[in-house]
Amino acid sequence: MADKEAKYEINVDGKFYVDENCIDCDLCREIAPDFFTRNDDDGHSYVYKQPESEEDNELCVEALNDCPVEAIGDDGK
Repeated sequence: MADKEAKYEINVDGKFYVDENCIDCDLCREIAPDFFTRNDDDGHSYVYKQPESEEDNELCVEALNDCPVEAIGDDGK
């Protein structure tokens, strides 16, 4: 599970975040490109927009569940 204490500060505030375990595999960006993007300077994903609808939330949950290194977190906000 992702560690809230290790989340990248570049994540926008809200429920979902990406932590330092990200291996830049691109999976979350493929599943939910409206919410995850790449930090090209440091080579990792981060959340740049939080979901606004249930459908959006489901895409982010799918990305969280499919992340191979469990780098996506949900703090329940």
